[in-house]
Amino acid sequence: METLIRVLETALPVFITLGIGMLCRTKHILTRDGVAQMKSVAVNIALPAVLFSAFATAEYSKDSVAIPVTIFLLCCVALALGFVASKLLKVQGERTPFLMTGFEAGMLGYGLFALLFKGESNSSFAIIDLGQVLFVFTLYKILLCGRGGLKSALRDALVSPVLWAIIIGLIFGASGLYDALKPSGVSGILDSIAGFIAAPTSALILLSIGYDLVPGEIRWRSTAAIVGLRVVIMALMLGAALLVNRLLLGGAMHTGALVLMFILPPPYVLPVFADAGDERANISSALSVLTLLSIILFAVMAAIL
Repeated sequence: METLIRVLETALPVFITLGIGMLCRTKHILTRDGVAQMKSVAVNIALPAVLFSAFATAEYSKDSVAIPVTIFLLCCVALALGFVASKLLKVQGERTPFLMTGFEAGMLGYGLFALLFKGESNSSFAIIDLGQVLFVFTLYKILLCGRGGLKSALRDALVSPVLWAIIIGLIFGASGLYDALKPSGVSGILDSIAGFIAAPTSALILLSIGYDLVPGEIRWRSTAAIVGLRVVIMALMLGAALLVNRLLLGGAMHTGALVLMFILPPPYVLPVFADAGDERANISSALSVLTLLSIILFAVMAAIL
């Protein structure tokens, strides 16, 4: 009974908020433009507050530096496997390999982590996320955009509130400035401000995801191969990550945060770069199914932990 209550306490808010998002679409409570603005608030205001707090309060050591490097390399391997497997299995879509790597931590992961590990700092998830953020802003974006990839990646990085929040949080945390400001009470004030701004992050993100989930529009047949391939590759990468964490990093990575990261869907920005209409539809279908799968696996994690 206690396990059931814990699962309901953790997973039910997610499913209800997703349902409310879907209801907002069917009842025309929100418009597409309104949801786009809500996403913008979540990603450009609320999420940076989460990230600043997470990186400012993180503990830094040699092992913590190795964590993002490990995740970056695993993302690279997953992308390479995506290219090879897509070709061998003849899975259609020029952008399909990019669905095999990267994680939507910003729009989904942090909200789920906060629900799953109540009272714990986001820093254990953030330090893992750092590796894939660097991957998405560099190699991933460059390969997606072709010749203009490097300039585009640098331009997006320079104007991204998410990346600046990470950088400023790293400066505060790694330099010891955050701890040095504790006696004066400044750190407490920063925590209060960041916490207040970050509070609606999960609800805003889940509402917008729910609004975009339209099961009737999913191309189930063409999506199945993509989803199956992503699941297999992520299972292999998670196994490798757990081995590296145990054998080389001495358990420095938070196991729950690591598992949560690898069950997340690919970055939601991918459809923006799919020029062909048919491919964009297939990618969106795959992202929708993988998001639903992530929520189901999240509920399973809630039952186990």
